[in-house]
Formats: sequence, structure tokens, C-alpha cells
Amino acid sequence: MTTRPNLQTLGFTRQEQALFRRLNTPGKIQSFVSALPHNFEDDGDSCMSVREVLRTNRAHCIEAALLAALALAVHGHEPLIMDLSANEHDDDHVIALFRHNGLWGAISKSNHAVLRYRDPIYRTPRELALSYVHEYTNAKGEKTLRSYSRPIALSRIPLSVWATGLDAWTVAEATCTARHYTLFPHSTSLRPLDAVQLRAQEITEHVRSKGKAHLRTS
Repeated sequence: MTTRPNLQTLGFTRQEQALFRRLNTPGKIQSFVSALPHNFEDDGDSCMSVREVLRTNRAHCIEAALLAALALAVHGHEPLIMDLSANEHDDDHVIALFRHNGLWGAISKSNHAVLRYRDPIYRTPRELALSYVHEYTNAKGEKTLRSYSRPIALSRIPLSVWATGLDAWTVAEATCTARHYTLFPHSTSLRPLDAVQLRAQEITEHVRSKGKAHLRTS
């Protein structure tokens, strides 16, 4: 049985504790992380812990996945994340996993209208990962997703690292070293996005403070 983290013992404020109590369904968690301003990493690469995300009020995909995993854990779910690995022409993406009635779903932060929430309708993590293939594209419209990691149990990493630490690079390293599984043969021919799909890819939720839209999928 999953041990629920004690937010008070971890040092989260009363306001933060109340926030996590309100985030009591995957749908509510998704709405919260989607609304968080996007972390464009203007000051350099980051992998902030949950506490730092709340302090700075911004997040990118792995940072939002950590917050989602903690919120899920508070309500009795096992804190799990998955790495979606792209080819050399794109970036990886990290999502938080949950299960309902034995089926898999995902919470995912993307600044674009793609790579987002997945309802718990997938029988296996592989099925869930495959659902991202057609929209996982780079700016040229090339479909770039190639593999997915086994579910990574954050319960094996101290909460002091990913929930309350100054950064969570240990988790980022775990997504790189976790066993990955190829989704389809390398020889498979994938059709690039057409003009309408490319235009749809330009839709973003958050804009840089300087007015420049973020071009990466995640």
C-alpha cells in the first residue's frame, strides 16, 4: 500500500497543504499544472523540485510531472513518472502516470495543444505511450517519438530530493538511465504533418515575458 507523504512534516505551508488537498483528482491536477506559467528556462536548464515550482510559480514538463506525482501520492496513488524519448531531432518529454480501474492514464504539461492529459483507458504503459506518437513532432512536422521508459517509481527517491530539495536533477538522471522500450521498428515510414496540422502546432498556452512564443513541443 502506498504511504501518503506528510506535507506538514515535509515543511509545506498551510496554503500549500490546502492546495494539495484540493487537487484530489487527476483532472484537477491537470488543470492546475496546465495553468502554471511555462518555465522557458531563460536562466538555463532547470529541474526544480515541487517546492521550487510552487515558489517560482512556473514549470516545464518534468517539473509539472513531479508536482502531479506528489499530488497523486497525497491521495493514495503511487507516484510514477514516464520518460517519452525522442530521436536526435527533438527533446524528450516526461509525464506523470496514474491508474484507475486497472487502466493507465497520464498528466502532462505541454505549452502546446498537444502532448497533454490522457484519460485512464490504456491497458498498458506501452499503449499509453503509443497514443502520443502522432502528435509528438518537432517544428518541421517530423514525428519524433521513438521509445518510452518503464514507469519510474519516485517512492524510491527521497522526497527531500524531488519534493522539497533545491533541485531534482537526480530524477532527471533516473529518466535517462531507466530501461526504455522501442515503440516501433526504426525502418517504419512516418508521414509528416500536413499544412493544417503545422498551423495547429503554433497554438501555445503561455508566452515568454518578452513576447516570444515557445517553439518546443513540451
